[in-house]
Amino acid sequence: MPRSARDVPPPLELSCLTALWSLEEGNVKDVQRIVAQSRPLAYTTIMTVLDRLVRKGKITRRKVGRAFVYAPQASRDSMRRAAIRELLDGFFDGSEEQLMLFLRTPEERVAVAEAPADEATRIDTVLL
Repeated sequence: MPRSARDVPPPLELSCLTALWSLEEGNVKDVQRIVAQSRPLAYTTIMTVLDRLVRKGKITRRKVGRAFVYAPQASRDSMRRAAIRELLDGFFDGSEEQLMLFLRTPEERVAVAEAPADEATRIDTVLL
């Protein structure tokens, strides 16, 4: 997937994408029905968001009769990877180690900081 200014879609676009991931493909009404469970929105709003996602290359559409049927182009995993990458770049200077350290409990952080270097290395190799 090409890198853009922001790979992770905003919340409303992500809601529509999530609906399409569960449907695999669907029309505006199908997506609206799923999104409405958490956020009731007008048909035209969903249609506009889906059109935006098509232009961004996150979904595809094809004409079936008088309606368009939409399908996700971007996988859920690719979106997750993009979100994690944005998180790493934005808050942890791209460092996976800093993220992992942040996710530890305060007690685990102290234990890691106090552990001898050779012991920490030994533990890492055991886990691999």
